Amino acid sequence: MNFFYQLGIFFYLLAARILAPFNIKARQFTRGQKASFPYLESKINHNRPIIWVHCASLGEFEQGRPLIEHIKKTQPDFQVLLSFFSPSGYEIRKNYDQADYICYLPIDTLKNAKRFIELVRPEKVFFIKYEFWFNYMNLLNAKQIPLYLVSAIFRKEQLFFKSGIKAKWYRNILNKVTHFFVQTPESARLLAEIGLKNSTVTGDTRFDRVAEIAANYKELPLVETFKDGQQLIVAGSSWAPDEEKLISFLKQNPKTKLIFAPHEVKASNIKRLKEQLPTPAVCYSEAQDKDLASAQVLIVDTIGILSSIYRYADIAYIGGGFGVGIHNTLEAAIYNIPVIFGPNYQRFQEAVNLKERGVAFSIATSEELNTILTQLLTDSSQRESISKKCREFMAENLGATQQVTQKVFNKK
Repeated sequence: MNFFYQLGIFFYLLAARILAPFNIKARQFTRGQKASFPYLESKINHNRPIIWVHCASLGEFEQGRPLIEHIKKTQPDFQVLLSFFSPSGYEIRKNYDQADYICYLPIDTLKNAKRFIELVRPEKVFFIKYEFWFNYMNLLNAKQIPLYLVSAIFRKEQLFFKSGIKAKWYRNILNKVTHFFVQTPESARLLAEIGLKNSTVTGDTRFDRVAEIAANYKELPLVETFKDGQQLIVAGSSWAPDEEKLISFLKQNPKTKLIFAPHEVKASNIKRLKEQLPTPAVCYSEAQDKDLASAQVLIVDTIGILSSIYRYADIAYIGGGFGVGIHNTLEAAIYNIPVIFGPNYQRFQEAVNLKERGVAFSIATSEELNTILTQLLTDSSQRESISKKCREFMAENLGATQQVTQKVFNKK
């Protein structure tokens, strides 16, 4: 199995290099891979011990971020190295000021893993959620460097829990983890069934992150003017299939206010959305001199303010559920409002939990969306009940970051 793993790594890197001239992400990835070792050799300073935090991409970074910031605050004797595998994480967060060093993780060959670990010499290592790199984990284990998996979640259909040679090989990777900090009791149970009892159910560190964001929200006068005291739906990280269903609702409810914050803010996508709307929309970047109070639709054509926009919403619609999966539901739910999303949400534990609590709703058709929105907008007692359930749910799930650091650093 080792041979096939290394072969797969080789072909992955080869494919990225072939695609690089034609694909921006492949180009960023290959350039980042080449730059990692020169960067580390010129920057690394061992005057203080280093903690290495690895996130695959931007979503995992949002889970790792509260951990990094808590370490920087409570363990000032340590430096933090933050690594990414995906360009969508590195390119957006390469200037993150809470990490001392930020780089792409060199692809997982034995040679790269040896060189990286010898350069960094980490004292402790945190992999976030779904990261399982064979050579890195083997070498960390051989050098007795503690490796912690944080905000991990396991499901019975994963290869670790099946039979066969391939499954056994993958299970062996898990043996290299010092401790698992898992999101659910089910994850801890699955690990115990294969003999791994070194786990603690701490939940998802993203709860701590969204609570911090909500506590430090940005005042958005333009959004407040647009809302004008009326009920407001905010569609966050929306894609075309989400927007089609929301536009169908708008056509039947011309007095309802709606903000679209599309996942893609490039001009061509904003133009496409505006052309499909039943009434003229105002773009956020051009809203300063517009009559916002009389507009029905506001389109957010910038990034970085969605989490604060949710504060003004009465209902949130989270995009992505008609594709590979929904975006961040917690950013909206932290404001104690109903959350709606498409049918592909099962891989997101927080969405499953919110739906089970009666706080979130899944829809598959325009008719279902119309029914749920109409019900929520007209039934104030239901919204009040949902608000209470949201507050309870969030309160129950805060504190994962502190639990992790207390156990790792032996703090009472």
